[in-house]
Amino acid sequence: MLRVFIGIGSNVEREANIRRAVAALQAQFGEVKCSPVYRTPAVGFVGDDFYNLVVEIETDLTVETLAAELRQIELHQGRHRGEAKFAPRTLDLDLLTYGATIGTYGMVVLPRPDILEYPFVLGPLADLAPELCHPTVQRTYRELWQGRIASEPLTPVPNFLSMQAEPSA
Repeated sequence: MLRVFIGIGSNVEREANIRRAVAALQAQFGEVKCSPVYRTPAVGFVGDDFYNLVVEIETDLTVETLAAELRQIELHQGRHRGEAKFAPRTLDLDLLTYGATIGTYGMVVLPRPDILEYPFVLGPLADLAPELCHPTVQRTYRELWQGRIASEPLTPVPNFLSMQAEPSA
Protein backbone atom coordinates (compact mmCIF):
# COMPACT_ATOMS: atom_id res chain seq x y z
CA MET A 1 0.00 0.00 0.00
CA LEU A 2 1.28 3.43 -0.95
CA ARG A 3 0.78 6.66 0.96
CA VAL A 4 -1.02 9.08 -1.35
CA PHE A 5 -1.96 12.74 -0.92
CA ILE A 6 -4.90 14.33 -2.75
CA GLY A 7 -5.77 18.02 -2.93
CA ILE A 8 -9.46 18.88 -2.64
CA GLY A 9 -11.03 22.21 -3.59
CA SER A 10 -14.50 23.61 -4.17
CA ASN A 11 -16.12 27.02 -4.51
CA VAL A 12 -19.62 25.86 -5.49
CA GLU A 13 -21.65 24.47 -2.57
CA ARG A 14 -18.24 24.06 -0.92
CA GLU A 15 -19.21 22.40 2.33
CA ALA A 16 -21.55 19.83 0.80
CA ASN A 17 -19.21 18.97 -2.07
CA ILE A 18 -16.16 18.56 0.15
CA ARG A 19 -18.05 16.45 2.69
CA ARG A 20 -19.36 14.21 -0.12
CA ALA A 21 -15.87 13.89 -1.60
CA VAL A 22 -14.34 12.85 1.73
CA ALA A 23 -17.19 10.36 2.26
CA ALA A 24 -16.64 8.91 -1.24
CA LEU A 25 -12.91 8.54 -0.57
CA GLN A 26 -13.65 6.84 2.77
CA ALA A 27 -16.06 4.43 1.08
CA GLN A 28 -13.44 3.57 -1.54
CA PHE A 29 -10.19 3.58 0.47
CA GLY A 30 -11.08 3.29 4.16
CA GLU A 31 -9.33 5.70 6.49
CA VAL A 32 -8.94 9.24 5.15
CA LYS A 33 -6.75 11.67 7.09
CA CYS A 34 -7.66 15.31 6.50
CA SER A 35 -5.74 18.54 6.87
CA PRO A 36 -7.51 21.61 8.17
CA VAL A 37 -9.74 23.30 5.60
CA TYR A 38 -8.69 26.74 4.39
CA ARG A 39 -10.62 29.52 2.68
CA THR A 40 -8.72 30.97 -0.28
CA PRO A 41 -9.64 33.56 -2.92
CA ALA A 42 -10.38 32.35 -6.43
CA VAL A 43 -7.24 32.42 -8.60
CA GLY A 44 -7.41 33.53 -12.23
CA PHE A 45 -11.09 34.55 -12.21
CA VAL A 46 -13.63 36.51 -10.19
CA GLY A 47 -15.69 34.12 -8.10
CA ASP A 48 -16.55 32.86 -4.64
CA ASP A 49 -13.71 31.86 -2.33
CA PHE A 50 -12.56 28.25 -2.42
CA TYR A 51 -12.34 25.81 0.44
CA ASN A 52 -9.15 23.76 0.10
CA LEU A 53 -7.64 20.86 2.01
CA VAL A 54 -5.36 17.89 1.50
CA VAL A 55 -6.24 14.31 2.39
CA GLU A 56 -4.11 11.23 2.83
CA ILE A 57 -5.15 7.74 1.82
CA GLU A 58 -3.38 4.44 1.30
CA THR A 59 -3.94 2.47 -1.88
CA ASP A 60 -2.51 -0.21 -4.10
CA LEU A 61 -4.24 1.15 -7.22
CA THR A 62 -2.01 2.26 -10.09
CA VAL A 63 -1.60 5.99 -10.73
CA GLU A 64 -3.81 5.75 -13.81
CA THR A 65 -6.56 3.79 -12.03
CA LEU A 66 -6.51 6.11 -9.02
CA ALA A 67 -6.70 9.19 -11.28
CA ALA A 68 -9.69 7.63 -13.05
CA GLU A 69 -11.39 6.96 -9.70
CA LEU A 70 -10.87 10.59 -8.67
CA ARG A 71 -12.36 11.77 -11.99
CA GLN A 72 -15.42 9.57 -11.33
CA ILE A 73 -15.94 11.16 -7.92
CA GLU A 74 -15.67 14.62 -9.52
CA LEU A 75 -18.09 13.67 -12.29
CA HIS A 76 -20.57 12.27 -9.78
CA GLN A 77 -20.57 15.70 -8.11
CA GLY A 78 -21.14 17.65 -11.30
CA ARG A 79 -17.57 18.41 -12.40
CA HIS A 80 -16.93 18.27 -16.13
CA ARG A 81 -13.29 18.22 -17.22
CA GLY A 82 -13.91 20.32 -20.35
CA GLU A 83 -14.46 23.44 -18.24
CA ALA A 84 -12.02 26.36 -18.31
CA LYS A 85 -8.97 25.97 -16.05
CA PHE A 86 -9.77 29.11 -14.05
CA ALA A 87 -13.50 28.78 -13.37
CA PRO A 88 -15.88 27.91 -10.52
CA ARG A 89 -15.57 24.29 -9.37
CA THR A 90 -18.07 21.99 -7.76
CA LEU A 91 -15.13 19.75 -6.90
CA ASP A 92 -11.47 19.48 -7.78
CA LEU A 93 -9.56 16.34 -6.76
CA ASP A 94 -5.86 16.50 -7.63
CA LEU A 95 -3.41 13.67 -7.10
CA LEU A 96 -0.49 15.46 -5.42
CA THR A 97 1.87 12.62 -4.54
CA TYR A 98 1.90 8.86 -4.99
CA GLY A 99 4.50 7.59 -2.56
CA ALA A 100 7.84 9.04 -3.70
CA THR A 101 6.99 8.51 -7.38
CA ILE A 102 8.40 11.01 -9.87
CA GLY A 103 7.15 11.02 -13.46
CA THR A 104 4.32 11.62 -15.89
CA TYR A 105 1.49 9.12 -16.20
CA GLY A 106 -0.90 10.18 -18.94
CA MET A 107 -2.16 13.59 -17.78
CA VAL A 108 -0.84 13.13 -14.22
CA VAL A 109 2.51 14.71 -13.27
CA LEU A 110 4.00 13.48 -9.99
CA PRO A 111 4.67 15.13 -7.71
CA ARG A 112 2.09 17.68 -8.80
CA PRO A 113 3.77 21.04 -9.59
CA ASP A 114 0.95 22.87 -7.72
CA ILE A 115 2.59 21.79 -4.44
CA LEU A 116 5.40 24.28 -4.96
CA GLU A 117 3.26 26.90 -6.71
CA TYR A 118 0.15 27.43 -4.58
CA PRO A 119 0.01 28.07 -0.81
CA PHE A 120 -3.45 26.44 -0.61
CA VAL A 121 -1.79 23.16 -1.64
CA LEU A 122 1.53 23.37 0.22
CA GLY A 123 0.08 24.67 3.53
CA PRO A 124 -2.44 21.86 4.06
CA LEU A 125 0.13 19.28 2.89
CA ALA A 126 2.58 20.64 5.49
CA ASP A 127 -0.17 20.33 8.13
CA LEU A 128 -0.79 16.70 7.26
CA ALA A 129 2.74 15.48 6.49
CA PRO A 130 5.22 18.01 7.91
CA GLU A 131 8.20 15.62 8.01
CA LEU A 132 7.66 14.09 4.58
CA CYS A 133 10.17 15.22 1.93
CA HIS A 134 9.10 16.55 -1.45
CA PRO A 135 10.42 13.92 -3.90
CA THR A 136 12.24 16.34 -6.21
CA VAL A 137 13.46 19.19 -3.99
CA GLN A 138 14.33 16.95 -1.01
CA ARG A 139 13.06 19.37 1.62
CA THR A 140 10.28 18.60 4.08
CA TYR A 141 6.87 20.11 3.49
CA ARG A 142 7.24 21.92 6.82
CA GLU A 143 10.50 23.55 5.64
CA LEU A 144 8.96 24.51 2.31
CA TRP A 145 5.89 25.99 4.01
CA GLN A 146 7.84 27.87 6.68
CA GLY A 147 9.67 29.65 3.89
CA ARG A 148 6.35 31.01 2.58
CA ILE A 149 3.88 31.27 5.45
CA ALA A 150 4.68 34.88 6.40
CA SER A 151 4.08 36.19 2.88
CA GLU A 152 1.21 33.85 1.98
CA PRO A 153 -0.89 33.10 5.08
CA LEU A 154 -3.98 30.92 4.85
CA THR A 155 -7.35 31.47 6.54
CA PRO A 156 -8.56 28.34 8.37
CA VAL A 157 -12.25 27.39 8.29
CA PRO A 158 -12.85 26.41 11.94
CA ASN A 159 -14.56 23.13 12.85
CA PHE A 160 -15.16 22.10 9.25
CA LEU A 161 -14.24 18.41 9.51
CA SER A 162 -13.97 16.60 12.83
CA MET A 163 -11.02 14.54 11.53
CA GLN A 164 -8.73 17.52 10.87
CA ALA A 165 -5.08 17.68 11.79
CA GLU A 166 -3.95 20.77 13.69
CA PRO A 167 -2.62 23.63 11.53
CA SER A 168 1.17 23.86 11.61
CA ALA A 169 2.82 27.07 12.71
